[in-house]
Amino acid sequence: MDLRIFVEPQQGTTYAEQCRVAQAAELLGFDAFFRSDHYVTMGGDGLPGPTDAWATLAGLACETSRIRLGTLVTSATFRLPGPLAITVAQVDAMSAGRVELGIGAGWYEREHAAYGIPFPALAERFERLEEQLAVVTGLWSTAPGETFSHTGRHYRLVDSPALPKPYQRPGPPVIVGGVGPRRTPALAARYAAELNVPFASLDDSAAQFARGRAACEEVGRDPETLLRSVAQVVCCGADSAEVARRADAIGRPVDELRRNGLCGTPDEVVEGLTRLAAVGAERVYLQFLTLDDLDHLELIGEQVLPRARSLRPPA
Repeated sequence: MDLRIFVEPQQGTTYAEQCRVAQAAELLGFDAFFRSDHYVTMGGDGLPGPTDAWATLAGLACETSRIRLGTLVTSATFRLPGPLAITVAQVDAMSAGRVELGIGAGWYEREHAAYGIPFPALAERFERLEEQLAVVTGLWSTAPGETFSHTGRHYRLVDSPALPKPYQRPGPPVIVGGVGPRRTPALAARYAAELNVPFASLDDSAAQFARGRAACEEVGRDPETLLRSVAQVVCCGADSAEVARRADAIGRPVDELRRNGLCGTPDEVVEGLTRLAAVGAERVYLQFLTLDDLDHLELIGEQVLPRARSLRPPA
């Protein structure tokens, strides 16, 4: 099982703090550093303010050397698909092929209103997401010297040179995530390397993985080529007192975190990861909410990560 660190910078942090966490995660051996793509906090004052996801990842591409980098997830409402393809391809080149694009329809209306970003109805947001997936992957996979065109309801591209090409060919892995029972698995089966189920129960995660497999079969794709992942909040401590202190730091009760995340001593967190592997998870994004607590990251890296690597989903 891969373990990836996933942070929420809109809650209030700087680029420098994100860089410290990414570099520490790299040294500890984590597979990747991912961040959300939001512009407004979901609680608190959010100071010092938001950092742009792809500007941050471009910086980290130059300040790390091994760890993979990506978004969970970029909102399709934030960027036009052509410029998004260019941006991600450039950061992929800057990182020598370590970038992944998580992308979703967008959901947080408040941040759209705060920064003047149009926020259409849900049906239209999913239409735009599907077109964005077609355009971004189409631009990346267009052969050198050829052009790419697209005529859709929301986007029209005419004879695009489809440049620059990303370092990874035909393009960086795409991640589609969510718990929607129909459109999300279908889009993942058509366009994604990975289906992510965020903050769901074991039963709901297993059900979404099954839908992903069925969607792959419907389009003639081998279901085993669609990697299955989850995102879960993590709160780990050497003992109960340390667990309680870290839970308090993120404003959540220990009992609630035990029900809805990976919470407890390293042994207890490994037990939770084992249950996730049993329902099919091959990769876990650990939502790490205390960016100033690198001891927390070190504890997980030293006492959880080595044991997670031996976990496998059932055959």
